[in-house]
Amino acid sequence: TVLEVVCPAFGAESITEGTIQEWKAKVGDYVQKGSLMVAIETDKVTVEVNAPDSGVLSEIFIKADETALVGKPLCTIKVGGRAPSAEATPAPAAAAPAPAPAKP
Repeated sequence: TVLEVVCPAFGAESITEGTIQEWKAKVGDYVQKGSLMVAIETDKVTVEVNAPDSGVLSEIFIKADETALVGKPLCTIKVGGRAPSAEATPAPAAAAPAPAPAKP
């Protein structure tokens, strides 16, 4: 299931748009329900948009410093899946041991 996340109302009818300040997640990231995804700033308030469900952020429609309109899509989340486990992440390659100092 793909869930479309729309720009929320900013608390006053007269405020119909805001500027995307910063995406806290990027495409391909796993987001947990309730986690902060993006902050949108208006001339009066800053609104934080949290993930409505857990899943993978699959697309971002409005980038940082662009204008977001109330009710318009911000991003999509592919619902489901699991958070990547530590075991699934490949361990960094071990550094090669330093060569022994040459004997005089």
